[in-house]
Order: sequence, then structure tokens, then C-alpha cells
Amino acid sequence: MAAIAQFFKKLIPPILLDVIRLILPKKNVIQIPLWIGPYSSWEDASDLCTGYNQSEILESCKRSLLKVKNGEAAYERDSVLFDEIQYSWPVLASLLRVSVENEGKLRVLDFGGSLGSSYFQNKEFLQAVDLTWCIVEQEHFVACGKEFFENSTLKFFETIEDCLAAHEIDIVILSSVLQYISEPYEIINEIVSKGVPYILIDRTAVTEMDKDFIAIQQVPEEIYNASYPCFFFSKKKLLSSFHGYSEITWFDSEFTDPYFINQTKAKWLGYLLKKNE
Repeated sequence: MAAIAQFFKKLIPPILLDVIRLILPKKNVIQIPLWIGPYSSWEDASDLCTGYNQSEILESCKRSLLKVKNGEAAYERDSVLFDEIQYSWPVLASLLRVSVENEGKLRVLDFGGSLGSSYFQNKEFLQAVDLTWCIVEQEHFVACGKEFFENSTLKFFETIEDCLAAHEIDIVILSSVLQYISEPYEIINEIVSKGVPYILIDRTAVTEMDKDFIAIQQVPEEIYNASYPCFFFSKKKLLSSFHGYSEITWFDSEFTDPYFINQTKAKWLGYLLKKNE
């Protein structure tokens, strides 16, 4: 496993951490206290958060991704534009593995996939694949996605059920999304119950603790003004919740240094899981 992890280097950092690279030299790393906590419950943390303007975030994402779609920018993450694509090689390797097993077909369910960030990031490497990329998102994102981004390959749905009713899915992507859901294990149970062959977890905050804990994340002002609760998962508890699946590999985000919160060390990791035969 260590050899595999050593091979899988250089992937996208977790959400909202290194986006300030937009205005600084590429190699610079900024240490900012983005998380505070822990808090006793999601509700307690939520009461202390500013929240965010959903329409503002949607408009920012739409504006940035339209530039990527139209060839005016190379890459977008969290509504921030970059002059070159930052590839996640473990994610690409996982997608290509699944496509090979399916004789060149790849049908993706990207849960919480915004307006297609990961799709636009990876599509150049998937040109030889018979690809269907489905995004399950909030209603306002789906409406925007259908109007401005949907095509014969990229599709948008409001629920997992709607997506699975329209397409047979080979792999579910959960990229930097589980920690921002108030009831993440309900979503995990729903996904597990569908029996999709592969699940790809990416950019997810985990610790070596036996229990999850909740913190508040402060979004850098360079993106938008917001704070909201998020989970730091017990790695053991998180992986055990994907019952009926086995770990194929794990990978680390080297762009994000381990973060200490209340003397607890957290890392942003990814896992490729396969349904047991």
C-alpha cells in the first residue's frame, strides 16, 4: 500500500485552502487558521457562522466555469481561475481503471460536483472514453447547469435517485463534499445501498481519532465572505461506514499540509473503494 501511495503524488488540495495561489507565486504556501473548534454539534457551530450568499457563490462559479468552457481560462476550482490545470493523478488513474474494466465506458455520478469543475479538469484525459458525467447538486446549481453547461456528456440532476433512473453508474465521486453535509452518513448509506461498483472519495478531512468532530471553516475573503460548519472525520469510522466495499488504495494531498486543530492532526485524504463480489 505504501508503494501505491508513493506513486500517487500531486493531487488537488482540499477546498478553499490554496486558492490564494491565484495572486501569489505558484510555489508559495500560506498558513492561515481556516478552522476553529471543535464544537459539540452541527447546530452549535452553525449558530456561530455567518452563512453565505448562495446566489453570489453560484454566479461566481458560473462566471469562472464559462471562461473555462469557452477556452478563456485553463482551470477553475472553487470559482477561482488558474492559468494551468492542476491534475489529480490518483483521481484520473481511478477513472481510467474503471473505464478499462468497462471496455472503454465510464459513467460517473459526481455528488456535489458544482457546475462541472472535475469534469472540465479531467475531460482531456478522457477523450478516448465513452463518457457520461452526471452531477447531483442543489436545485439552483442544477438549473444553471442545465442552461449553460449541459451537453451530450455532462448531465445535471437534483437527486441520486433521478440520476440512477436515467443512467447506470460505474463510479460515484465524493470530492470535498461529505464534510460539508450536516448528516453525511445518511448520504453515505444512500450511496452504499445503490451498490455502485466503485466509490471514489477525494479531498476529505480525516483524523486518527475514534470519533468525528465538528469545526467552523472561515472562507478566505479572496473567494467570498462566509463561514460554515464542517466535519473532521474519524478515518476508521468513515471507512467502516462504506460497508460492503473494500479499499483499493488511498492517496494523500501533498499540496495541503496537515492541519492541527485543538491539538488534533488532520489530513486531507482520498480513497478508491470497490464493491465486494
